[in-house]
Amino acid sequence: MFLLTVVLAIPFGKYIAKVFLHEKTWLDGILGPLDKAIFKLTGVDPTIQMTWKQHLVALLTINMVWFLLSMLVLMNQGWLPLNPDYNPSMSADLAFNTTISFVVNCNLQHYSGETGMSYLGQFWLMFLQFVSAATGIAAAVVLFKAFQVRSSALLGNFYDFFIKSCTRILLPLSLLIAVILVFNGTPMTFEGKDTMISLEGDTVRVSRGPAAGFIAIKHVGTNGGGFFGVNSNHPFENPSYLSNITEMFAQMIIPLAMIFAFGYFIKRRKIAWMIFGVMTIGFLILAIPNIVMEAKGNPMITQMGIDNSLGNTEGKETRFGAIASGYWSIATTVISTGSINSMHDSTMPLSGMNQLLAMMINAFYGGCGVGMLNFFVFIILAVFISGLMVGRTPEFLGKKIEAREMKIAMIIALLHPFLILVGTALATAFPAYGMATLNNPGFHGFSEMLYEYTSSAANNGSGFEGLGDNTPWWNISTGFVLILGRFLPIIGPVAIAGLLANKKYIPESAGTLKTDTSTFGLMVFAVIAIIAALSFFPALALGPIAEHFSLK
Repeated sequence: MFLLTVVLAIPFGKYIAKVFLHEKTWLDGILGPLDKAIFKLTGVDPTIQMTWKQHLVALLTINMVWFLLSMLVLMNQGWLPLNPDYNPSMSADLAFNTTISFVVNCNLQHYSGETGMSYLGQFWLMFLQFVSAATGIAAAVVLFKAFQVRSSALLGNFYDFFIKSCTRILLPLSLLIAVILVFNGTPMTFEGKDTMISLEGDTVRVSRGPAAGFIAIKHVGTNGGGFFGVNSNHPFENPSYLSNITEMFAQMIIPLAMIFAFGYFIKRRKIAWMIFGVMTIGFLILAIPNIVMEAKGNPMITQMGIDNSLGNTEGKETRFGAIASGYWSIATTVISTGSINSMHDSTMPLSGMNQLLAMMINAFYGGCGVGMLNFFVFIILAVFISGLMVGRTPEFLGKKIEAREMKIAMIIALLHPFLILVGTALATAFPAYGMATLNNPGFHGFSEMLYEYTSSAANNGSGFEGLGDNTPWWNISTGFVLILGRFLPIIGPVAIAGLLANKKYIPESAGTLKTDTSTFGLMVFAVIAIIAALSFFPALALGPIAEHFSLK
């Protein structure tokens, strides 16, 4: 699955670069009129160039509009149309959490789709999954543009980047994935619950709905929100091993392609391969141990004389097995999709630690567009440190890295652990609000709270579902973490890119620090590892590491 995705990501990255470079592509004849119709309807002139500040104003403004509309829909869905199962409207705190979560591309769900959402609500959330992913891609293209121009304050048009992200990238790919899912058995209907006879002979009511389209964009846009409560564990969301492969490919293809798109866009392919190498090493360091640990299973089960050859099967779907589930658990947390094909709460303790680390680092592949933005912060830090170490002026792609850029990069790098650790500390400090909702005591209970805030800060959305999270405390506290964890890490890198774009371009010379080499890649990896270790090791020691050593 991984190798197939990488092979296809390279030409897809070239296609993405062509889209935003306004070069001819094979979809122009089909989707060009759609772009023009949208711009004409909205009155937007896509040729008007924007500064980085104007990009951010446009980004934040449209997201505020979606927030208000979403609150209106979710708090009134009970009486609005397309509600054949008569699901109720959401409470204010749950609507706040759900709205923020889908607007910021996280899709942390404190409700179950079968009973908590009407079809109109699901359609609205599907729309948010398109536009939130497109927001991240558009922000990344501003970064691309900053290093393409020699020296300019103007960095393209946000609305142009945004619309083309939707129509040229997300829509065609989602349509393809949805068709595959439909032919695998995923429902796409407006009918309400159906009646069926279970294997036990009981008559049960089974939820369905327009699921295939929702599930396609949930993965293509690295959103992760489940149409059904148990996400891609559900046989309608993920019916077969083929659909499992399809959904895995769907959630990885754009984050990988954006790396290569950067290289094509700025005509520096070597730096794209450096970034890909660092991210891939980080991904494999987390994924391979998880696959091995889940395949081996729980040693306490083996000690009881029970056949454990299938691995850790608790919380796993038998149609996927422990190995494919272990791989998915890291892919979905590294990429920030947050969808699940097994229950992460049931993985081995150190597997859970790796899932946490994937979100705590939040820079290996990442979500649509924002993965590149997060990694860019670590590049800036590595360039500055490397320059000091070798006595050279810190430069990246011909632009000097100075105090102002470093301050912004450090604030963004430290914001992520701040949100996670402060949120977890508050949940433990006020047990009547945080710890009261735990179903598991001790080390694992602490891990559940740590995972919730980590998932929120990383805009991931997966969870250790032993946590009873649909309470005002969790809905409101994670809601604010979601907002800060999404928009500040976008604002910071875009601001740095805008500042660098406005600087004079300095041609490379013998004294220039090479940033497209494996040596510099190792430096970036070291910076990521050190920041993650210093920030999160104490918290991990109290949770998954302590739980691992408690196994006998």
